[in-house]
Amino acid sequence: MNDVDSVADVIAMVCLLVGAFLCLTAGLGLLRFPDVLSRMHAGTKPQTAGVLLIMVGGAIRLTGSSVTWMLLLVAAFQLLTAPVSAHMVSRIAYRRRHVRRDLLLVDELGSAPGQPGDPRGDEPADGEDRTGRRPG
Repeated sequence: MNDVDSVADVIAMVCLLVGAFLCLTAGLGLLRFPDVLSRMHAGTKPQTAGVLLIMVGGAIRLTGSSVTWMLLLVAAFQLLTAPVSAHMVSRIAYRRRHVRRDLLLVDELGSAPGQPGDPRGDEPADGEDRTGRRPG
């Protein structure tokens, strides 16, 4: 029985250390990345994985159904709230133009040609309607 406990302790320790390292890298990413979208990515991806690994390590090390259920609820709450809140903050930052658009590879939320806010102008080309298509 002692060998099983020592293996479980080693697995729990590895989960706790890797989770703590991921949370540390998430914090460093928040400080070092240049724009809001990169910071939101750094703040959610490794941080969520880090917290989940810490919860797994805690569940392995701590025994008891009440502790395990509490850790499971914390993990579920983390999975539900962190990505959604980061998405909302990123969307608000994009709409208020706090995003460095030169760093975007694809701007899926950008304006269509001829729409208000289009950098090529607000008026459609000759013979085109507002959607950029030619009637007919």
